[in-house]
Amino acid sequence: MADTAKMSIGAKTVELPVLTGTDGPPVVDIRKLYAEADVFTYDPGFTSTASCESKITFIDGDAGILLHRGYPISQLAEDSSFLEVCYLLLNGELPTAAEFETFEHTITHHTMLHEQFDRFFQGFRRDAHPMAIMVGAVGALSAFYHDSTNVDDPVQRMISSHRLIAKMPTIAARAFKYFRGQPFVHPRNDLSYAENFLRMCFSVPAEDWKPNPVLTRAMDRIFILHADHEQNASTSTVRLAGSSGANPFACIAAGIACLWGPSHGGPTKRP
Repeated sequence: MADTAKMSIGAKTVELPVLTGTDGPPVVDIRKLYAEADVFTYDPGFTSTASCESKITFIDGDAGILLHRGYPISQLAEDSSFLEVCYLLLNGELPTAAEFETFEHTITHHTMLHEQFDRFFQGFRRDAHPMAIMVGAVGALSAFYHDSTNVDDPVQRMISSHRLIAKMPTIAARAFKYFRGQPFVHPRNDLSYAENFLRMCFSVPAEDWKPNPVLTRAMDRIFILHADHEQNASTSTVRLAGSSGANPFACIAAGIACLWGPSHGGPTKRP
């Protein structure tokens, strides 16, 4: 028999089921509390509240634990590439060689931005904060892609995911180049994900750019370490915006705005 917790409120006693996740402490399911006892819970900052279930990521910062689909982050950083981790997060399993080849091809061939998109950057001051540019530019993707906005369609959700993974480095590199007053650099399909990002950020027309394997591997590991950090403030913001059925690119822009805040970083809980 499953464990239950009893809560007495005045003359009423409510029995609440206790759920056990794959990792972490058990949680008390309070969904019927309002219906049966006519009270709400009060937990500012979600310090003791699990807001959803997840099979994606488990994090325990105090214990130094970060798991993606059950894989320790140290193992993924050592043995996998960032795109392999992206595939893992999206699909639940690491890809086979054939699956990865298809996925890598899809991401690589979606890194280009629409030609008109570059005009958005001209509307920002040269000294604009990079996060301000990212909020505006990522939100602007919603004006270009209307064929992948139905969040109830798993195919369209995956297309939006692929586009975001592919185009985010291009947008970020353009924000950096615009701030530096340097010309934009287009992605190349013969380079890896991390190589493309470094080249788009640091190459200049005046000289040839050569990839540095050490810096490329370091950049790829940085991407892996930031691939997903559970139900933190920006993730919660994206989920809240997405719950209304809003355009997925606009929802991600909302998450970037939240990530910009100096108090971002304290993850909320989920079982």
